[in-house]
Amino acid sequence: MSTPQPDASRSPGERCTPDHLLHARNGTDVSPEDVVLAAGRDITPRNLEWARRKIETEGPAALDKLLP
Repeated sequence: MSTPQPDASRSPGERCTPDHLLHARNGTDVSPEDVVLAAGRDITPRNLEWARRKIETEGPAALDKLLP
């Protein structure tokens, strides 16, 4: 029995995630969009408002708490 190769279905350009996509932020700038996406939610007005409140109460740590 063979084990499927995870990279077999990917094109050569998709072998790894580009570095600029791995880093969510630099410094202390955290946007509501960053928080929404890190939470795995869709960007909607309701979710953006939730993220704004979260940033107001937790500061930049709001994003750090959501990332692994």
